[in-house]
Amino acid sequence: MTKWIDEAERHIGLKEIVGKETNLTIKSWLSNLRAWWSDDDTPWCGTFAAHCMKFAGYPIPKHWYRAKDWLSWGHSVIEPVYGCVAVFTRDGGGHVGFVVGKDSLGRIMVLGGNQDNAVSIKPFDKSRVAGYRLPVGYTSNTKLPLLVTKMDSSTNEA
Repeated sequence: MTKWIDEAERHIGLKEIVGKETNLTIKSWLSNLRAWWSDDDTPWCGTFAAHCMKFAGYPIPKHWYRAKDWLSWGHSVIEPVYGCVAVFTRDGGGHVGFVVGKDSLGRIMVLGGNQDNAVSIKPFDKSRVAGYRLPVGYTSNTKLPLLVTKMDSSTNEA
């Protein structure tokens, strides 16, 4: 499918460590991205997206750590396609993740970091989407697979 989604899927289940300790994988992503901080207490959805895109050989936004900065990255797509970056609005900021499907309620299924403090796939209401993006030069018309979930829509990405 896509190299960045393959990399993202490898990390499903990875969790931040609450308190003084930091997950060593997240710490290594921050180091490789040349962040000026090294803890997983700072929101890290942008870190996860940047790591996956950089791993796949794509450039990342200048301010990759700011979820909403992903709105200026790549090129816009009107409707979500498999693997696209979805940028969300939320109280206190934004969130960024990769669209990997849809559910029977019409929500998009998003593979992202810092979703309940972990890398996970969660349903998101489309009403929260600020934009969908793909890397420059990459096109996709891959339809979204239907994923079965009984979860409530995500509301915790901080």
